[in-house]
Formats: sequence, structure tokens, C-alpha cells
Amino acid sequence: MSLLLNQPSKLCLGKPVLVRSSPLGSDSFSSSLQQTPPCAIISVSPCPYADEIGNLNIKNANEHFVTHVEKDVPTEFTSILKYFRFGILGTIGSAHGWVATPLEDGRVRLQDDLNPAASYTDPKHICLPRLVTLPYCQTQLVTNVSMSSSSPEEEDCVVAIKFFGPQLSLCRPAAQSNSEWINIRIANPCFFSSRVMFSKRDGMFHIPGSGGHLIGSWDLEEHKDHPKIQTLRFHNLAELTISKLEILHSCSTSEHLVESQTTGETFLIKWYRKTTRSFLDMPKMKTEALLVFKLDEEGNAVYTQDIGDLVIFLSRAEPFCVPASFFPGMYPNRVEIIDVDELGSVNLATGTVSTKNSTHMAPYFIPPQNI
Repeated sequence: MSLLLNQPSKLCLGKPVLVRSSPLGSDSFSSSLQQTPPCAIISVSPCPYADEIGNLNIKNANEHFVTHVEKDVPTEFTSILKYFRFGILGTIGSAHGWVATPLEDGRVRLQDDLNPAASYTDPKHICLPRLVTLPYCQTQLVTNVSMSSSSPEEEDCVVAIKFFGPQLSLCRPAAQSNSEWINIRIANPCFFSSRVMFSKRDGMFHIPGSGGHLIGSWDLEEHKDHPKIQTLRFHNLAELTISKLEILHSCSTSEHLVESQTTGETFLIKWYRKTTRSFLDMPKMKTEALLVFKLDEEGNAVYTQDIGDLVIFLSRAEPFCVPASFFPGMYPNRVEIIDVDELGSVNLATGTVSTKNSTHMAPYFIPPQNI
């Protein structure tokens, strides 16, 4: 997947960055990560002293208890997140701790109110341009939001919104008055329901095709209308038993790409879930298994049960991974998952899935501030 980005004059994604080959970066990088561990937003509690302000309840990935954060958060998030849980238009995605919410005038707003690592006294609210719907497309249902850097305020940051269907939209918020959406029509239906991720190694946005056999990569010149398509060849699947494969074939499957900034590795995750019933007889999705494949530049997807010191975080936000050794209390070779229905982890070495039912209104993992 060594795909280079052509640098357009209208919208530039920035230069691809080099990653370290060692699992640990510099001492300063490691130290900064330890100050802001990955976390999940559990809820927003009303503040007894102000009707319009709430406080965050978070769970750090290296702790077993919920932490109450005295950070002022607009109480509008309580209803927004509740609407998200029940399928009503609310939050549409999260990346690098920035939550995207739709506005009534057709715009999207990025805000960092829910990020415990962001400013407590000066939250950022950035309005993106009005969305433009391509003919025979829609911009009401979104698969996810991705960003090319940790903050939309950075000069070269590009925000991508992937909609259900053929539309992929990109814009650069720092362009301010000159900012506009660049809309791309995707021709291959296998990408219509998939999620987008940004590869810092390649400097491109990648989308895995349904089933995981293809990866499409988009830039804004040569591959805007004719994406670079890579076919994957899967290896080591013989390690799965026939009974395990039968279970997986009966599940709903989604594919996710994640890139490690500390090791330079790229992984394809296949998330298998089944519909179950809760004690109130409400349908819920429950994880049955996760398969992780390590990708190389030649298109080989090697099934692995060992990702070393890494921990992958999978949620409705853009996936990310960090070394467990950066955060005392975290376990390596795991995939942590959170959704509106469940919270838990998967031990890749044993394949053990440990999840529990949840009622989380914000099914997002927030990465460390400087990753």
C-alpha cells in the first residue's frame, strides 16, 4: 500500500510522514502520551450549579473505574448523544477527540467539548462549509469521520466524511473563507457502506471494501475519479477451526483499517457480531469474534494473533492503536471495543471475547492527545 499523494493546488493533504521502526518513540513522546491515556466518554452529568453546563464521566483505558471530570460541557450533548443511541440525527462521528455534529443549516460543526485533554475554559467549535449532495447521493446517513491530523486547526488538516452510498467529501477547515467541500463519487458499490481512514504513511484516505478483499485509495488528482485499488490476498486462515468459521459466517461483519504510528504497521480488522436480546427484549449487537490481519505493501493480509505491545481501540470513532507499555495498567495484544450496546476487549492470543452490555450514549474512544 505504498501509495503517494499527488499534491493538488486546491486542497493539500500534506506530506506523508515517516514513522519509527521501534515500538517506543522518544522519551518526550512517551512521556506526553502517559499524561493523556485513551479514554471512553461514559456520560455527561448535569452540573448542580448551572442548568446549561454538565460534567464529563470518563473511563481511562488503563483504569477499572469511572472518573468524574470537572470540565464544563454544554448540556446539549446529553440530548445529542441520547438521540445518537436511538438512531435519531445526533453526533455523526469522531476523530482525534473532535466530535462532529450536524447543524440545521446543512453544515457540520467540529467541537472538542468531550475531549478531556482539550482546554477546560476555551473549547473549540469549528463550523465546516455547507454540505453539497451529489446527484443520486445522500448526506443524511454517515459511516464515519476521519481527519488527516490531530486538529482541524492545523494548516494542512483535511476532514473527510464518508456517507452511506457513493459520496466521499473532503475539506480543509484552515482554509477558512476559501474552504469548500471536494465531493468524490465512488463507483464501486463494495465501498458504499465502508469506513474511511487516513494513512499518515501514505498520505491518502483509504477505504476497505465490503468483505475486506479490496482497499481503495483516493487523492485529488490522478486518483480522484479513478482510485488506486489494491487486492488483498489472505494468509494463515487455516488456523481457524471449521466450527469457528461456521460461527463467523452467521455474523454481521464490518471491516476497519488502523495504522500504528510507532511501528509503521497497518492492520485490517474484521469485526463479527450477532444480534441478541436484552432483558427488555430489545435487540442488541454482541461481538462474537475479531480477526486481525497484518497488511504489507504487496497486498498480503496475514492473519495474526500477535500484534506485540500494541492495543487497538475500535468504536464509532476513527480506530487507533497505541503501545500498552506507554500506559501502566494496560494489557498488550488486545482490541478494546465500545459501542452503544457493549463495552469490552478481545484477547488476540486466545481469541477470548470479554464484553458486557452497556448503555453508553457516546460510543467513542478518544486517543491520547499527541498520537
